[in-house]
Parts: sequence; structure tokens; C-alpha cells
Amino acid sequence: MLIVYEFNKFSDDQIEQMKHSIYGADYSFILLSGILSFLGYALRAYRWKYTLEYVGYPADFKFNLTAVSIGYFLNLTIPRSGEISRAALLTKYKDVPFDKGFGTIISERIIDFIVLLLFILTAVSIEFHTLKAFLLENIPLKPLIILGVLGFTAAFIGIYLLIFSKWKFILTIKSKISGLTEGMLSVFKMPRKWMFLFQTFLIWFTYILMFYSVVFALQETRMISFNAVIVAFVIGSLTIAFTNGGFGFFPVLIAKILFLYNIPEESGQAFGWVVWTSQLIITILLGGIAFLILSTFTKKEIN
Repeated sequence: MLIVYEFNKFSDDQIEQMKHSIYGADYSFILLSGILSFLGYALRAYRWKYTLEYVGYPADFKFNLTAVSIGYFLNLTIPRSGEISRAALLTKYKDVPFDKGFGTIISERIIDFIVLLLFILTAVSIEFHTLKAFLLENIPLKPLIILGVLGFTAAFIGIYLLIFSKWKFILTIKSKISGLTEGMLSVFKMPRKWMFLFQTFLIWFTYILMFYSVVFALQETRMISFNAVIVAFVIGSLTIAFTNGGFGFFPVLIAKILFLYNIPEESGQAFGWVVWTSQLIITILLGGIAFLILSTFTKKEIN
């Protein structure tokens, strides 16, 4: 519905301009973006070995890459379902307890979220005046405050129950959390944590290059500043993180950001669609291949 609403705002001339921008794009830069995207997948799969080895399970790069690709694919359906699928695949094929496997994935996400926060702080610090009006207009402050209060209350009740409750159900949850905690803390305790952090830097470096390379694919966006790219990258990352792959929202919000930097909205939409569609193709392609490769792995017999 959002896509239809946005397109109805454009005149026929604007839609033709969007088509012209997309059809006239330099696809060599889009191909480069796709290669960088795959490199990001591979680096994430390789980084996973450090936390898995620390909790006592040997890493298998081929399997890790397969699981990561399937995870990204499933995130297109239900947000964050990919993380659950990665842990479930570890349990099914590698005999890794679900709580420990899921814990290693959560630890990754914690570190990634910290890096994203650094990007957000960077974007806000270098472009505060430009972003101020956009954030006030597009961020629903009141619902966020309500959600924050509800979340804090739920967390307080949950922690209280975990500490003081003797209910059997709660005790079962506490036993599971112990394994989850071990996996989550692996990144902070493992001996090769600095290699893990270096891999994290490489992953996010490929992400920003993946996004930046598409800037040169469209004539209308080639002259935008790197500051504008950082801001657009942050908004795009947040959109993907909190939706099912950014479907419908990504191009719209990217266009709104680029409009602040004097890029016509139709050109911004074209850029957003090129970035989002190219990454969607990569996600579906790698996910489809991963499902085929999955059949080559032998299931572990769990006693």
C-alpha cells in the first residue's frame, strides 16, 4: 500500500524520469555492489567461527555461509526470523544446543548494533541541522515513548520473576538462559575477540562500500557528498533492521533523505529502488542456492 501511495504522488513525467534513471544506470557499479554484498555474507560466515569455537563447537565455513544465506532469505518474510533459523540449523546439522547457538548469534547482533549506533552518532554529529527536521517529521515520538515504557515495565517484571520465582516454567527458562548467556558472552570472553572485532569492521566496511558504489550508477546521484551517503546508509540500515527487508519503506525513506540534499524525489526513489532491488536479488539468489546446498549436509543424530 505504501508503494502505491508513493507512486500515486508522482506525475507521469516524474515516473518516466524514474524509469529513465533506472534504465540508464551504469550496471557495472551495481554489479560491484552485488560482489561486495556477497563478500559481506562470506565475512559474516567466517566471523561466526570465533564464537562457535569458543563455546566448544568446530566451525564449518561452508555450513556457516549456507546458514547465513538462509537466514537473510527468511528475514524477508518475518523480521529477525533468520537468526532463529540459523540457530535451528546448527542444532539440526551440527548438534549445537539451540540456546548456545542462538546466544552466539545474539552476541553478533549486539556488536553489530553497537557499530550501527556509532554510525548513527556519526551521522547526527556531522549532519545535525539537516537531520533535525527530518527526524521530527518522520519519527513518531509519542508511540516510541509508550513502547519504551512498556518495554521497561516488561523487562522489570521478567527480571524479577527470573530472580525470585520458583515456578517450574520459570526455572526451565532460567536453565535455558544459562546456555544463551554463555553464547552471548562468548564474544567478550573468547581469546580471539580482537580478530572478531576486526572482522566486524570489515563487514561494515563492505556494507558502506556496497551502498556507496550504487551512488555512481545513477547520473543524478554521482555528485552527492559522502556525508549524505552516511546519513542515507544509516536510515536504510535502520529500515531493513526493523522491517522485513525494508520492503516498500526503503526506497521511500532513502528518497526523503536524498531530497534534503537537493536530489529530486523521483531520482531518490530510483536510487532507492536500484539499491534495494539489487540486494533483494542477491538475497534471493544466495538463499535459493543455500537451500539446495543444505541437502548435501548430513543431519546429526541427537541422542
